[in-house]
Amino acid sequence: MARTLPQRTHYCGEPRPADVGHTIVVMGWVQSVRDHGGVIFIDLRDRTGLIQIVVNSDTDPDAHQAASRCRAEWVIAAEGLLRERDEATRNPRIGTGDVELVAHAVTILNEAKTPPFPVEDDADIGEDVRLRYRYIDLRRPRMSEMLHTRHRFILETRKYLDSQGFWEIETPMLLSNTPEGARDFIVPSRMNPGRFYALPQSPQLLKQTLMVAGVDKYFQIARCLRDEDLRADRQLEFTQIDIEMSFVEQDDVLEMTEGLMAHLFRTIAGYDPPRPFPRLTYAEAMSRYGTDKPDLRYGMPIVDVSDIAARTEFQVFRGVVSGGGTVRCIRVEGGAAFSRGQLDGLQARAQEFGGKGAAWIVFAEGAIKGPLGKFFPAELEAELRQRTGSRDGDLLVFSADTEKTVCMVLGRMRTHLAAQLGLVKKGVFHLSWVTDFPLFEFDDELGHYVPMHHPFSMPQPGDIEKLDTDPGAVMGQLYDLILNGNEAASGSIRIHRRDVQSKVFEVIRVSEADARRRFGFLMEAFEYGAPPHGGIAPGLDRIVAEILGRESIRDVIAFPKTAAGTDLMVGAPNEVPQEQLDELHIRVVERE
Repeated sequence: MARTLPQRTHYCGEPRPADVGHTIVVMGWVQSVRDHGGVIFIDLRDRTGLIQIVVNSDTDPDAHQAASRCRAEWVIAAEGLLRERDEATRNPRIGTGDVELVAHAVTILNEAKTPPFPVEDDADIGEDVRLRYRYIDLRRPRMSEMLHTRHRFILETRKYLDSQGFWEIETPMLLSNTPEGARDFIVPSRMNPGRFYALPQSPQLLKQTLMVAGVDKYFQIARCLRDEDLRADRQLEFTQIDIEMSFVEQDDVLEMTEGLMAHLFRTIAGYDPPRPFPRLTYAEAMSRYGTDKPDLRYGMPIVDVSDIAARTEFQVFRGVVSGGGTVRCIRVEGGAAFSRGQLDGLQARAQEFGGKGAAWIVFAEGAIKGPLGKFFPAELEAELRQRTGSRDGDLLVFSADTEKTVCMVLGRMRTHLAAQLGLVKKGVFHLSWVTDFPLFEFDDELGHYVPMHHPFSMPQPGDIEKLDTDPGAVMGQLYDLILNGNEAASGSIRIHRRDVQSKVFEVIRVSEADARRRFGFLMEAFEYGAPPHGGIAPGLDRIVAEILGRESIRDVIAFPKTAAGTDLMVGAPNEVPQEQLDELHIRVVERE
């Protein structure tokens, strides 16, 4: 068949001075048109950038006539001679700023309506409008770069894991429902009336089964779906780098993951993270930072000063300590420069964070200033300075309550003050591990233990016997990778013994019949030679969002859902015709 479309030779952002003198063809979307009478200038854009096209009516009247019709976002092709721009007209802000295309042919490939917003990075656009017209939003250079970065991230992941001997294997999207901490999306089976599939929250059970099958090293760029309430870092459907390995212990998985992350950050972000990544136990993280996802780009650890507070004359501190509580504080370097209004506002802020309040002191002129200053005599002041590492100009913020409440309040206060002081820098990355989580946590509402992560994680070797006697004391072989205060990956060494898996199910009140119905295939597989195995699942969306400095993972997903779980572009979810519901044996009952 004869070709009707011009043959593109270059993307818009590619031509450079070395190409001057060549006839080239570019295609893309019209960014802008400037008609100077006999000469028309068009900025043409594709995913690689912009190029300036010059059309002269004297030399190329047909091309000039076509160019005069062009409007923003029309799709065109331009063919002509590449030349250097005059020194005065060069544009250093774009890659092609030293050259321009003198077109002798302009072909209009498609006209376009005026878009609902300018295709520019600095355009002020509401998120609902962006999502409604996502195909236009994704044309903006920043969003196009997001798609490119995500592509490179996935490509480099595949290259690295292949080099380490991993096989990429797809697992099914239609499964049976399993409890993983969120609701399943349910899909009715037309061929099996009254029965349903569940969309995978993760490939957890199947990747464990692959280890029993002898695959040894598996990975998948896995699409996962969870019917849960949404926040900036949550979506109903998301992507994780799902990884599993056989014949490994925790350190093996952590070392492999550090190698993968170092490769990705070097190639995508130009950052070489120091290795090994710092490690904190769960208990250390909660005690020192009040969270199991501490942001270690800045300091301000929580310091226990209960013994010092108990020797002051401040009755609130003494009463809390004598009652079995704790007094702790964080040091804010340079915080003495806060205004009195800002300092007094810490009380209300602490109450917002779930505490009864907060107290503060500042060190200045060799003494303690503030409402509590009189309660710290010289010897206690010296001890407090030494314990907290404080100097003149620093602020201490105190909380007095139970250990759990104090750590929670000061952990959130730490994050709040770091933001106020500008300590959270874009483009700065800190990777660390939090390990040794409790295997279970007690759910007061349910009245029994539930898994801290999921029910397929192996207890620490010395804690297996505690499953029968003291489940709350059982520590798991669990680990989270933390990136700038966000959980970037979560993993564990898995249970590979049927007897241990059965005991865990007993602790979390999964009956034998229910376990057999939901997980029978895995339990049976364990009886046919399951190797010790473990894995991890880095969240691709979260890591790419952090690399690109985005607040929400919606910005790094091509077609995300809104906070209400809707897709404004395609109109999902929508109603289904009654005849289709009848075919699926479904009846919709309206609630009163």
